[in-house]
Amino acid sequence: MVEFKAVIINEIEKLYKKKKVLVAAAISLIFIILGQVSIIGLRSGFGIRGTSSTAFPLLVLSVVANSILPLFTALVTIDSFSGEFAQNTMKIALTRPVTRLKFFTAKVISIMLFVSVNLVFIMIFSTIAGFIFNSNSFTITSIIKIFIAYLVTLMPMLVLALLITLLTNILRSGIGVFFVSILIFIVFKALGIVFSSYSGIFFTSMMDWYTLWIMNNVSFLKIFRQFMMLSSYAILLFTGSYYLFDKKEF
Repeated sequence: MVEFKAVIINEIEKLYKKKKVLVAAAISLIFIILGQVSIIGLRSGFGIRGTSSTAFPLLVLSVVANSILPLFTALVTIDSFSGEFAQNTMKIALTRPVTRLKFFTAKVISIMLFVSVNLVFIMIFSTIAGFIFNSNSFTITSIIKIFIAYLVTLMPMLVLALLITLLTNILRSGIGVFFVSILIFIVFKALGIVFSSYSGIFFTSMMDWYTLWIMNNVSFLKIFRQFMMLSSYAILLFTGSYYLFDKKEF
């Protein structure tokens, strides 16, 4: 357990030193500011009411979860695996007294911590922005809804990270993995639109599954069904990724 904890700390330090967390935070902050400025402009210029203090953080989440967050999740995952494969630093890390399973798991955990930090940052600043410009609709219930929405978004992001991890263990080129990841994301999004009746089986359609948690009439059956679907994807992708990782010769 001590060795596993040390590996996790080491992976987190590597992510922090590469400044990706800071870059992601800066871009997210710029996006929040531009979003709020746009809403203020629409409100003053066209008389459009805009969004409430509750709706703005959820609007930001809806856009970020389908654009910025998947992009940075892909970049961090690729760098964590393909980057180290290319630099031949994976062999050095594996000389430590820790199993490959623990090492692989530590990498996945560090990636999800990056996603978590990014989500917390976006949640805090979008909520503050929503409160400053429209504090009348700000309630304890709205805070709970916002927190739940951002929390449950972690699960589809985990599936995405594991999918990219699988690709990094199949393809040698980090650039190749990046473009294939984007292609898969776009194709699945398109399939979800074209075959809307079957969109529930595509993980990309579950990026907005937080909406099921914040409805006035919560459908626990739908939540459970999508939870089981996401869990199945996560288990299969984790198993496949680790199998390929374990078979690699460094």
